[in-house]
Amino acid sequence: MKINFTPGPSQLYFTVESHMRQAFRDGVPSLSHRSKEFETIFQETTSGLKALLGIPDEFHIFFTGSATEIWERSLQNLVADQSLHFVNGAFSKRYYEIATQLGKSPYKIEVAEGKGFDQNVEIKSDVELIALTHNETSTGVSLPLAFINQFKSKFPDSLIVVDAVSSLPYPQFDYTKIDSVFFSVQKGFGLPAGLGVWVVNDRCITKAEHLLSKGISIGTYHNLPTLLANGIKNQTPETPNALAIYLLGKVVQDLLRRGIQIIRKETEYKAAILYQALSNHPLMKPFVEEPALRSQTVIVAETGDQTERIIKHLQKQQFYPGDGYGSKKKNQLRFANFPTHSKETFERLVDLFEEFA
Repeated sequence: MKINFTPGPSQLYFTVESHMRQAFRDGVPSLSHRSKEFETIFQETTSGLKALLGIPDEFHIFFTGSATEIWERSLQNLVADQSLHFVNGAFSKRYYEIATQLGKSPYKIEVAEGKGFDQNVEIKSDVELIALTHNETSTGVSLPLAFINQFKSKFPDSLIVVDAVSSLPYPQFDYTKIDSVFFSVQKGFGLPAGLGVWVVNDRCITKAEHLLSKGISIGTYHNLPTLLANGIKNQTPETPNALAIYLLGKVVQDLLRRGIQIIRKETEYKAAILYQALSNHPLMKPFVEEPALRSQTVIVAETGDQTERIIKHLQKQQFYPGDGYGSKKKNQLRFANFPTHSKETFERLVDLFEEFA
C-alpha cells in the first residue's frame, strides 16, 4: 500500500473510508444545514474537538472552506490597521502578504528559513494582532510553546492568533495565552482537503463587533458575528461541507479513543528516530539545526544532490515523501508525522534510510 508522507494533503486516517461509506448510507452529503441531523453533527464535532484538544468551553469553533480562508477572515475581523507577523518561511510570509493585500498596515519580524526568533524580541505595544505560525510547513521549524505563551502577559491588549495548520492535534496549547487558533483537516487529522477550523474566544468576537460598529468592513457571510449567530444554533451561515464536518467528528472520536497523550508520545517517538537517522546519515541531515526548533510533525531533510535517488529508493517500497518547498524542491524532502503514520511505518522508513547509506 502506498504510504503518503507529504505534509498535506497527507495520508488519510485509516478509518476514513469506513466512515465515508456510513455517511453515504445515512445520506449525510445531502443533509440540509438547517436540519436537526446536521445540528447534531455540528455539535458532536465541536464538542469532540474541545475534548481532544483541551479547548475551554468559552471558546467557539467555526468551519470555513480552508485555513487559507482563515488567514483572510482573521485579518478582516480582528485588525483595523496593524498586525505583527513572525515570518520564518513561505506560509508565515503569506499570512503577512494577505494583510497587505487587504489594505492593512502589517509589519513583520523575519528570520532566515530554518531559524527561530529571539525569545526577548521587542515589538510595538499597540499592535492589534500578533500572528504566530506554530509550525512552518515549508521549513520544519516549530515555535516553542514558551515563545508563544509570553505575549499575552506582555501585550494584554493584542490578540494572539496561532496558525497550527500542520501541528494539531499534537501540541497542547495553553488557551489562556492565546485568543485564536486555526487549522485545516488534510494534515494532522488525516482527512480530504476542503475544511478549515477556526477557534476563537469572546475577545475576538468583541473586536469584530467593534470594527463593524465603526463602519469597517469585516467581510460578509464568514464574519465572526454571523458565524457566531449561526454557531450557537449548531449551524453555519452557508451550505457547508457537511460530509467533511461529519468525517472530522468521526475521526476525532477515533483519536479520543486512542488517547491524546498516547498520540503525543508516539509523535515524539517517531520524530526522534527519524531525526536521529538523519543526523547519523552520511548523505542526509536535518534542515533545522537547532533541536529545540525542530518540528515534531513535519520533518525536513537536507538531501542535496541525492534527492532524486532517495525518492526512487523510497518509492520502490511504496513510501512517498513530500518534496522540498519552493526553491528547496530539488535538495530537500519533507516527511509528515501525523497520527495516521504508525510507529512501524516510521521504523521501516528509518531502515530504508540506513539501506540507502
